[in-house]
Amino acid sequence: MGKPTSRGRFREVGDGSGLAPEDTFYKEEVQLASRNRGMPLEGLRYEITPTGMHYLLVHYDIPEVAVDDWRLDVGGLVSEPLTLSLEEIKRKPEQTTVVTMECAGNGRALFGPRYISQPWMYEAVGTAKWTGTPLREILEDARVDDKAVEILFTGMDRGVQGDQVQSYQRSLSVQESMRSEILLAYQMNGEPLQPQHGYPLRLIVPGWYGMASVKWLNKIDALSEAFDGYQMIGTYRYKQSKDDLGDPVTQIKVRSLMLPPGIPDFLTRTRLLKAGLVTVTGRAWAGWLSVSKVEVSSDDGRTWSKALLGGEVSPYGWRPWSYEWNAAPGPHVLSVRATDSEGSVQPTTQTWNFEGMGNNMVQKVDVLVE
Repeated sequence: MGKPTSRGRFREVGDGSGLAPEDTFYKEEVQLASRNRGMPLEGLRYEITPTGMHYLLVHYDIPEVAVDDWRLDVGGLVSEPLTLSLEEIKRKPEQTTVVTMECAGNGRALFGPRYISQPWMYEAVGTAKWTGTPLREILEDARVDDKAVEILFTGMDRGVQGDQVQSYQRSLSVQESMRSEILLAYQMNGEPLQPQHGYPLRLIVPGWYGMASVKWLNKIDALSEAFDGYQMIGTYRYKQSKDDLGDPVTQIKVRSLMLPPGIPDFLTRTRLLKAGLVTVTGRAWAGWLSVSKVEVSSDDGRTWSKALLGGEVSPYGWRPWSYEWNAAPGPHVLSVRATDSEGSVQPTTQTWNFEGMGNNMVQKVDVLVE
């Protein structure tokens, strides 16, 4: 499959290595952070994240869409090519699923050296109620050929990345695409998709990091071979150097976050609270696995105590947890870690990778108790 390139090489940011020293941020990263947003950690108090609080990553520009002219084309290795309007898609069987979505680069800014890109801390996450039609319904209507190995999803957003002019494109195996919970979503939290969240139609892939859930979707193709476009091969990889191919990023790793207690210092976000019994709360999730345990530490991870786990909001949504902490006067470092149903535990230190992907290291919050 052809890969169109840009007409001229764009300048490198930094020294050309693709990495930045710890705690040194370039203006280009600040620009990305201004365009995108994380969920304020106060948003953890909501079972369903309000749409305006849900994390957001826009790779290129938000496309302008005239919905009356918009169509979803389904082609490639299919017996019955389809061209569907939004109203025709809405007449298909409807399904609503609560999904915790997290950016694969969440926690990138905590690595050192750091990959120069969107400088996420902890907040690139959100849980929404997505409504749409199962992707499987559309693929079955199109009658995907037995020779097809992957399904390619193309969004309307276009830009330059890796010196390639491209539409945002991701693929899934045919088997993965047939999972009943994967949606072609047209509603978020009971309302039509907002422009920045993929209006009029987007893919929702529960359990996977957010890069798989292609927004502004207008084309689906069944392919006879694996797609080797930039968003599959050039990025979203666990790799150790710029030229290393590495392994693809797929499933969300187990993670937990706390709603920082007390009140914050404006600049450092260090918390201030009074001594006594404090209820610390938060959420934990693990992709398509379940969370089996959450633990809290008040001494920077030297000792851990079990938190109380609440019920699942859905098989693909986060679980609430709470912990009663007897806060003694002085400085403390609060930490939280989760364990998934297969026994994987959040690490206290994270193995470095070049693009800063999948960093599920435990959250640490500095607290001063009066």
